[in-house]
Amino acid sequence: MQSLFDFTTRDVLRWHQSLLPMLADIDPLPRRKPIGQLVKSLISGRTRDPVSLAAYHRLRARFGSARGIAGADPRMVTQAIADVTFAPEKAEWLVTALRLIGHDRPDFCLDFLAEYALDDALAWLERLPGVGRKVAAATLNASTLRRPVLIVDGHVLRVLVRLGFVTARSDARAASEAVTAAMPNWGADDFLTLHMLLKRLGQVACRPDIPVCGMCPLRRDCPSARD
Repeated sequence: MQSLFDFTTRDVLRWHQSLLPMLADIDPLPRRKPIGQLVKSLISGRTRDPVSLAAYHRLRARFGSARGIAGADPRMVTQAIADVTFAPEKAEWLVTALRLIGHDRPDFCLDFLAEYALDDALAWLERLPGVGRKVAAATLNASTLRRPVLIVDGHVLRVLVRLGFVTARSDARAASEAVTAAMPNWGADDFLTLHMLLKRLGQVACRPDIPVCGMCPLRRDCPSARD
């Protein structure tokens, strides 16, 4: 009898393969240094990618480095990222998080996280204000650290719930852990590609309000698909 673990592994592989043609419409993500990816991810929540990317570039232009942001007045950081959602809150989190990092790591280099067990590296990041599983996973996976963990944002979580891979009560942490555990032989690039594919699916077809199931490549697998 096939185990649940093997069954879910086959599911993820099939979904990954079915969605791969969507890569033609997705620009590759640059792999930043971990500290840069942390900054970008922390200001990105509930904000369109072009908006958060522009805000990230303004931060770099205005403050020069993570050390510069850490030493800044949060009100000035708020001005630099004013277009993102919850800008004042994110500015406070960002400045406080970077000050905490600078206290422990004056060079702001997070490469040491490559030597930590994955759970320990995630926990180290999640102790920082504003850093949940999505930001922690992005810092480890999408950066030059290349750690094998799935990034789960709102779009990815919605798709995984509708597919029945995780329950409706699951959060980003539970969904990330479930998919990561199901794919023990995957590398960082595999997980990053799956994140991009599921995110795009959530943006164009598996929408939060009215999903367009007819254009979804995974509709035959989806118990939530409409006839």
